[in-house]
Amino acid sequence: MSQKIKKVVIAGGGTSGWCTAVALSRQLGTLLDITLIESAEIGTVGVGEATFPTICSFHKIHGIDEQEFLSATLGSIKLGISFENWARKGDRYIHPFGSFGKASWIGDFYHYWLAAKARGYEGELEDTCFELQAAKAHKFSITENPKLNYAYHFDASLYAKFLRRLSEEKGVRRVEGKIVQVKQHADSGFIESVVLESGACIEGDLFIDCTGFRGLLIEETLKAGYEKWGHWLRNDSAVALQTEFSGDIPPYTRAIAHDSGWQWKIPLQHRQGTGHVYSSAYISDEAARNTLLENLDGDIRAELRLLKFNTGRRKQAWVKNCVAIGLAGGFVEPLESTSIHLIQIGVSRLLQLFPFEGCNEHLIRRYNKMSHAEYENVRDFIILHYKATERDDTPYWRDCRDMTIPDSLAERIELFKQTGHVHHETNEVFGVTSWLQVMIGQRITPQGYSHFPHVISDEQIVAGLMSMKSKIAKTLEKIPSHADFLKSYCAVK
Repeated sequence: MSQKIKKVVIAGGGTSGWCTAVALSRQLGTLLDITLIESAEIGTVGVGEATFPTICSFHKIHGIDEQEFLSATLGSIKLGISFENWARKGDRYIHPFGSFGKASWIGDFYHYWLAAKARGYEGELEDTCFELQAAKAHKFSITENPKLNYAYHFDASLYAKFLRRLSEEKGVRRVEGKIVQVKQHADSGFIESVVLESGACIEGDLFIDCTGFRGLLIEETLKAGYEKWGHWLRNDSAVALQTEFSGDIPPYTRAIAHDSGWQWKIPLQHRQGTGHVYSSAYISDEAARNTLLENLDGDIRAELRLLKFNTGRRKQAWVKNCVAIGLAGGFVEPLESTSIHLIQIGVSRLLQLFPFEGCNEHLIRRYNKMSHAEYENVRDFIILHYKATERDDTPYWRDCRDMTIPDSLAERIELFKQTGHVHHETNEVFGVTSWLQVMIGQRITPQGYSHFPHVISDEQIVAGLMSMKSKIAKTLEKIPSHADFLKSYCAVK
């Protein structure tokens, strides 16, 4: 066990660094001395502009005002993700952030729909999801009952600046500079201090590595190791830019499959972020760039950036007195907008297991076990999108379709195919609705379903489904468009 933790040093800024700073300072600021080191000369990835609904809880816990945040980051609302061309060219489905109907202890609501479909019902499951229908209608409200589940789109660079201000208000000290040396205890190997290019030496008891893919502390110094997942998640590159945007603002992200990867489109209040994620084994950087440029909606307003990455995770996210947060801890490509979620769940987990009395091995093992499970659950969900395809028009999609997948994912798919049941662990970020909609959206058809709905008549099942569809339609008539909501709630000042 190390000495008691009083001084925390965060190495690196950006979204991961300042999320860590704002959470620690707002929850434990009176107990800790917190220093964040970043260099204006070192760029951040800065393209994590789409999020998952867990960010709303993170903001609420730490007292972050929603209207102030959305206005400061030029943000918009996200009700889900529209997947286009994934199972087949021309296909489209939305992965919503809401639920289908209401589950009971004996089984999930969607079994009613499966029971009705088996009897010839032609309605779609998506008719019973408020968030999905609101997304399609480009509508949003925070006052309607039932309340919509949602996340955000925002400018990631502005988000870091916003969190920096909140952190500094709570006493976080920012130090400008590049880390050029890491000093360790001769016997224990614990990090004692970091030395900056200026010669300044910053001492600490606990170090948080937010240095991105490099992993300056966790990898270059402590040799945590990295488990690569490129054999499942083939994409290793992305080109990104920003375009002008006008007209109606859809409250969802678009993920459009191309020949050797996919393109994101993220609408903000003032512009659209877009990029092409691809595998360099199947397409050159130049061809990927051209694919992106051929599929733009408006004039370019920011230069194109090329990003390289390895999907995977650190074998240990916490080593000795160093915890890796964000890209320093791992990366599972941006398809389901989990990058910021993984940052914030990592910070939240650290708060729950904070080593006040020192870096106890039992705390470290527990943190790493939970981190491993989180990354693996996200990994499996992302792999599902690539495996569940019928496309054979390019080598990329054929290889994705035919690849061997983790046993944990194969078991989920087979369970659904054969029985109609969706397996979901209690602490997973992706719930039943998420797994269900991606599997159905990508043409995985269950051979069976639970028969508990047949305790009532087929007519009653259909009547219930139709009633739910009607109630959602009537509610949507009363709420404003997404664009009008943004103007009245959080317009840029």
